[in-house]
Amino acid sequence: MKILNLYAGIGGNRKLWKGHEVTAVEINPEIAKIYKDFFPEDKIIVGDAHEYLLQHYKEFDFIWSSPPCPSHSQVRFGLGVCSGKSKPVYPDMNLYQEIILLDKHFKGFWCVENVMAYYEPLIKPKKVGRHWYWSNFNILEIKVKPSRISQQSKKYSKSPTRIFKANDFEKLYGFDLSKYCGVDKRLLLRNCVEPEIGLHIFKCVNKEKQHTLFKRLKK
Repeated sequence: MKILNLYAGIGGNRKLWKGHEVTAVEINPEIAKIYKDFFPEDKIIVGDAHEYLLQHYKEFDFIWSSPPCPSHSQVRFGLGVCSGKSKPVYPDMNLYQEIILLDKHFKGFWCVENVMAYYEPLIKPKKVGRHWYWSNFNILEIKVKPSRISQQSKKYSKSPTRIFKANDFEKLYGFDLSKYCGVDKRLLLRNCVEPEIGLHIFKCVNKEKQHTLFKRLKK
């Protein structure tokens, strides 16, 4: 399949995909370089993923999008806004613009991922792990193993000074960022979709693709 991977970051969702033609879009040149190091066979576009989607969505078989999440985040709302440390901001509606565009105009398979929001979602998602997903195919249930990070989160929940370091996430997701400077490694890794969940959802796409093909052949 021809795949479009939007807001690619360093490619957590894409890490375990094999044997497909992937175009990734990332706006930060430094992060795009890291992605290219991990996935040299992919085509990497440095630019605005939201605009690229609008201009190129017809060119792909499967589209994955992970729009920026801070304005929707429960963490920012609970620890920042409610405590007075952060000011309220408008939720970024690019998230819902992309869901509607893909749902109404795109003929292939698509998945949009974001954090669980502090408000009732405007379009109902499916919860997988610690994130929300919108898609035009059935995402099967998956038993997500509690990671060392999530297990320790309970242990340190009463200690707000505890911050998981970049190497905690490196071990969890299998990315080595030790040679990179000038980027927030912890934030990059914290924003990653867990590779196992990315693979699970991708397998669901393939199952749906096979099912659709089978129905066409029966006709």
